[in-house]
Amino acid sequence: MELPQGIETKYGTSKDYVLKLLANLYGQKQAGRVWNQYLVEKLQSIGFKQSKVDECVFDCNDIIFIVYIDDGIFLGEPDKQIDSIVQEIKNTGLDIEDQGYPSDYVGVNIHKHANGTYKFTQRTLIDSIIDNVGVQANHTEPVPAKATLHLHAFKNSPKFDLNFNYRSIVGKLNYIAQITRPDIMYATHQITKYSADPHKEHGEAILYLVKYLKQTKNLGLKFKPNPKQGFDCFCDADFSGNWNKLLAPTDPSTAKSRSG
Repeated sequence: MELPQGIETKYGTSKDYVLKLLANLYGQKQAGRVWNQYLVEKLQSIGFKQSKVDECVFDCNDIIFIVYIDDGIFLGEPDKQIDSIVQEIKNTGLDIEDQGYPSDYVGVNIHKHANGTYKFTQRTLIDSIIDNVGVQANHTEPVPAKATLHLHAFKNSPKFDLNFNYRSIVGKLNYIAQITRPDIMYATHQITKYSADPHKEHGEAILYLVKYLKQTKNLGLKFKPNPKQGFDCFCDADFSGNWNKLLAPTDPSTAKSRSG
């Protein structure tokens, strides 16, 4: 590491000497990788196996451990078995805090109902988007996008000039769509395509979508464990569904296929 400004040694200055780090330092380019390697080594030492599909997922006997940077969730039963695993991790030297059943994780609110159903929502992030965009209190919409409007480049329309950061809002919408709100996936995908060169209509599409989220902020995904049923995933696709003969010469994106 380069010598910090104002620090010198009896041997010379930062032009001639650097510091050799003896431990990981927050802010270094390799800090995240060093931490991950350290964590994986500790977990493997007590019997955890790292998933070959997702490197943030580990399993040990009947316990699954999911980690995101330095936040983790244990899945398994009974509680005594999880308590034992937590103690084993502490014994490796890792400073771990057991906060009980999670109420939120990486921005996702987790609600456990008495009938065993879990509901996942992201109301806090939705409220943040509403505040960023500046949607008025009584302005809502019943659907995520106008059914009569297919977004395209709108090259001849005025540039986007609303009072919010287009790319920042798109990033938040993408996170919500992929985690708990598949109902806005298509509308979000359409808006995302024009992040590099947004125009008036694209900004209006964001406003329309955010007004829908304002009305449906409490919606989310519900899961009810069923040992007799597997986990099924469905995918829908359209092939050049938005193709427009008149716009195709200037906007090739109308010919692209989409899935959701």
